[in-house]
Amino acid sequence: MIETARTHQKPLFLPSETAMKKFGTHYIVDGWLASPELLNNAEGIRAALLEAVEAAGATLIELCVHQFSPIGVTATATLAESHIALHTWPEDGYFAADLFFCGSGNPEKALRHLTSAMGAQKFVIRKIERGRELINNCEEKSHEQ
Repeated sequence: MIETARTHQKPLFLPSETAMKKFGTHYIVDGWLASPELLNNAEGIRAALLEAVEAAGATLIELCVHQFSPIGVTATATLAESHIALHTWPEDGYFAADLFFCGSGNPEKALRHLTSAMGAQKFVIRKIERGRELINNCEEKSHEQ
């Protein structure tokens, strides 16, 4: 029997205020009004991810890019610092990405490079400081180009 996740009002375990620390920075990105050709170009997305990793000063462990048929791309970069993942819906001009960095590396540089390379005219970026109490450390910003 498969159990489903249950929603709890309070976490089952919450460290004391003095024990809470930041483990990493997680960016969640939604991008709209991007070129369908760009979003369906697996090799272009591969190059954009490699350049984002380099811009961030991160260490690439593995890069996996999958072209769906008939349309769409999913790409993941496994990093020593954590990961970058990107999923595209070219038919809708939309992409979703997340970048999680812990330790060294500059996720903001990777984020700037990736959002620019994907060519979205509108995007929303959420920043979460992982490990800290999320209610007080979640920033959401909307952008239009």
